[in-house]
Amino acid sequence: MTAAHLIVTIAAAVWVGFSAVSMFARAKWVVEPITEYGVPRSWWNWLGTAKAAGAVGLLAGLFWPPIGIAAAIGLVLYFGGALVTVARARSYAHLVFPMLYLAPVVVSVVLLP
Repeated sequence: MTAAHLIVTIAAAVWVGFSAVSMFARAKWVVEPITEYGVPRSWWNWLGTAKAAGAVGLLAGLFWPPIGIAAAIGLVLYFGGALVTVARARSYAHLVFPMLYLAPVVVSVVLLP
């Protein structure tokens, strides 16, 4: 494991974990946009759980890489879906936000030794 991979993976996990906590806490900057995008409230806990599981999986992947790869695949699918959801809502100025979470996850996988 390289230092770059370790740093990026931990940063990505913390960043995605922050996103999960923000979802669970119903932070205004999370709730308002997803409501505008048409995401049903009944999905919010499931979406937060998926992000939290992905963050934990990235960290576990530092000890057993297949778990980290599976978590990264799940997070890429998650944030890819978020990009589609934002685009379908025609909120193009907000497309950058899912990308801010997607990018470090992808870099983490790219840096796998």
